[in-house]
Amino acid sequence: MHGDEAVHADKFGDLLEKGVYTYDPNEYHGPSLNYFTLIPAKLFSLSSFVQVNEFTLRIVPVFFGVLVVLLLLLLIDGLGRGAAAYAALLTALSPAMVFYSRYYIQEMLLVCFTFGVIVSGYRYAVSGKGGWIVGAGVFLGLMHATKETCVIALGCMFLALLVTMLLHGRESGSALRPFREVKLWHIGAGIVAAALVSAVFFSSFFTNPGGILSSLATYATYLDRAGNNPIHIHPWHYYLQMLVYSRYADGPVWTEVLIVLLAAVGFAAVMTKRGIGGADVNLLRFIAFYTAAMTVLYSAIPYKTPWCLLGFLHGMILLAGLGAVVLVRLAPNVLPRLIILCALVEASGHLAWQSYLASYRYYADSRNPYVYAHPTEDVFVLARCVEEAARVHPQGYGMKVQVICPGHDYWPIPWYLRRFDEENSVYWWDRVPGPNEPLSQIPAAPVIIASPKVQEALTKWLSEWIWVKTPFEERQMYLPLFDNPYYLWLRPKVELTGFVRKDLWDGMQPPDGADELIGNR
Repeated sequence: MHGDEAVHADKFGDLLEKGVYTYDPNEYHGPSLNYFTLIPAKLFSLSSFVQVNEFTLRIVPVFFGVLVVLLLLLLIDGLGRGAAAYAALLTALSPAMVFYSRYYIQEMLLVCFTFGVIVSGYRYAVSGKGGWIVGAGVFLGLMHATKETCVIALGCMFLALLVTMLLHGRESGSALRPFREVKLWHIGAGIVAAALVSAVFFSSFFTNPGGILSSLATYATYLDRAGNNPIHIHPWHYYLQMLVYSRYADGPVWTEVLIVLLAAVGFAAVMTKRGIGGADVNLLRFIAFYTAAMTVLYSAIPYKTPWCLLGFLHGMILLAGLGAVVLVRLAPNVLPRLIILCALVEASGHLAWQSYLASYRYYADSRNPYVYAHPTEDVFVLARCVEEAARVHPQGYGMKVQVICPGHDYWPIPWYLRRFDEENSVYWWDRVPGPNEPLSQIPAAPVIIASPKVQEALTKWLSEWIWVKTPFEERQMYLPLFDNPYYLWLRPKVELTGFVRKDLWDGMQPPDGADELIGNR
């Protein structure tokens, strides 16, 4: 589990067990992910956090990832059958889309709800039925209740709609003609639906009205974070380079250049109106301008994490579906068309192969460009070692554990030690307590996990407990919890050490698979 996944899982655990969710404008993003996770939890009759597993959590983004594909059924008449079908295939094969569709974070939900707004808006433009504008409002409210970056997509939608209407007006003589057919009460119903859905989630179903105001105040935090967090500052070409070509050390080549190039072809076709057949040119223009604006804005924002590319990548995929059809249509005869089709099949197969590698072989490997600050498999060794110590300890999962990492940089360990949390037996500290602090009076736990950064202070603190504060007959030495080497990697460049009391160490057995995992590392 990625650290972010574990954080969201922990937040969901409070909702599941206590029935309480309070929106935090400084962290965690919106509440929709947590509330939607209640659905599989209730279907599986889960009542405690310990019962929750990865499947329970990750089935939520999986569901919305599949829904992104299915929503294309509502755009067949606007994109054209061939373009819609190939866009659906590319969505299902794109390594980034597949990889993050099984990540327990908000990004895939945001992509789905954003696409829902676009699809519902288009259906309303075609049919004029008020139900579609209400649907767009519901999706809009869900966007806002999912992640703060929804404002970027909304801004790009507005810009794309404006430019599309201006071009339409230049060709038809009136840019306002489509708006004259819109009924004001339809717009009002859509706005009410969006506001109501957002308010329901942020207020925790009206049990925390202050969450509604917090959902607006949060933007001050995220505007500051967008340019002042050095950990996630990357150059403007970070996303595009990731999509076009990535290779790290002796890992495989990663590329979604097929989608990028076909999107460029689709964009050119929209601008020139060549090869688009009977597709709706206004819809295509909207998608083209929306995708271009999203790509530029996300590239310009210094704060970058790889999953944020999904928003404009999905737009590229829609254009790529059109681009593939245009190439086939503009081919002069049968042979070039066959060559193009064979090339598309082979390139699509390569996307599928990369998706397999990313999700089943390089899922926690830093040679995968979509793996970002991801825990190593050593976290399994850590969990099994602590579990083995609990097996020997008389109190079992009631055994005390102390985890000490500066900046609380210990995620996703809470996820893997959640059985202990049920007994309130784990101390999560960001430093070794000083001699005069109340925390210093808490006895040293039988098992201690710590960052090497605190090792000097930890040694002094342990020495005081072993030789000063503990009666002679109860004194126990501490030995390394991990064997050969005496440290593990939480993430690349982030080490952890572990210590266990000797009376437990004497009865412990190496956890199954520990030697293999350490050897592979």
